Amino acid sequence: MLVIVVENAPPRLRGRLALWLLEVRAGVYVGKISRRVREMIWNTVLKGIEEGNAVMAWSTTVR
Repeated sequence: MLVIVVENAPPRLRGRLALWLLEVRAGVYVGKISRRVREMIWNTVLKGIEEGNAVMAWSTTVR
């Protein structure tokens, strides 16, 4: 499970996040994705956040 919360994010970044994750509330995105996709999404957030801010939290399973 992955959760990303963005504030003051540009509309193009919010639209990009909505392609991969479910926006459950304005600026709050959740989904179940692989580590590789999670890292790609976070790099996208870092490049596109501009003057806004973002936080990401995820759970992992220990085997």
